[in-house]
Amino acid sequence: MNTENTNWQQSVTGVLIRDNKVLLARHTYGAGKNLLIVPGGYLNYNETPQEAVVREYKEETGITVEPKDIIAIRFNFKDWYVAFSLDYVSGEATSDNDENSEVVWLDIYEALSRDDVPDLTKKLIQSAINDNNALTQTDYYSREQHGTYSLYAK
Repeated sequence: MNTENTNWQQSVTGVLIRDNKVLLARHTYGAGKNLLIVPGGYLNYNETPQEAVVREYKEETGITVEPKDIIAIRFNFKDWYVAFSLDYVSGEATSDNDENSEVVWLDIYEALSRDDVPDLTKKLIQSAINDNNALTQTDYYSREQHGTYSLYAK
């Protein structure tokens, strides 16, 4: 993995639910090692969060997704993290055998009760199934030209 173009202060994830099952990946390193988490990662420079979540899902799971609404935002002193709800587009779930050791579809409520699914992942799943709290993409015009703009609002 080439990290030369990685923006270590901006990251994304998404929750993909299909047929009442959520797609999770068993992480192989860091704080999430051996835990089932939602796929995601850092943005590349000059990449939008929407592009990054599509890329990360394809790289880590083999699944093509389409981001919908923002269901959560997490900030800390190191970086920010935006979580989208996702639509399934195509593909079969397969592990990348690098960042994750397996990719599984779990019943939503089973995922919410398992000890190997961390609290943050559970909160994101709960946010995805409670979509009346989501921020939705809203068109607007900006007088400034600093790349691609996105506004998510209620």
